[in-house]
Amino acid sequence: MKRLGVVLVIMWLFVGCDTNAVYKEYTDIDDGKWYIKNAPSFTFEIADASIPYNIYYNLRNSLSYGYYNLYLTRYLRDSSGKELESRLDELILMDPKTGKPNGDGLGDLFDHKVLMKHNYRFPKPGKYTIQIRQYMRQDPLLNILSVGVTVEKASTAN
Repeated sequence: MKRLGVVLVIMWLFVGCDTNAVYKEYTDIDDGKWYIKNAPSFTFEIADASIPYNIYYNLRNSLSYGYYNLYLTRYLRDSSGKELESRLDELILMDPKTGKPNGDGLGDLFDHKVLMKHNYRFPKPGKYTIQIRQYMRQDPLLNILSVGVTVEKASTAN
């Protein structure tokens, strides 16, 4: 157990260095069992709505995860709770043919940063919430350890 804590701290330091990030947060999934009813929410502030942002899923899973992909439903809401968007996304966590994990790994843990929205412009400055729900047939979904969101200022080179 102590080894797992050291690994998690090292991975946190490794992925915690996004200079363009205006928001980055994870929610741990208790015992690696993600129930459909467990839909983490991430609320963040957008100060400048005149610039584009890239939004990413952050996901941590163990190699024992039983699928090569993960279906997630995401909901984007403004500060009044109005739903601006809902969408089903598929994240590819492993090569479907070889089973080789995607993402950055250390031991049997893998971190994934998957683009959710590219060059997105928020309608106005203010608070926004993204809620994420797993949309697989298995309930609970095993070996998903944490899920999160990163919001970054988009590079002007794009």
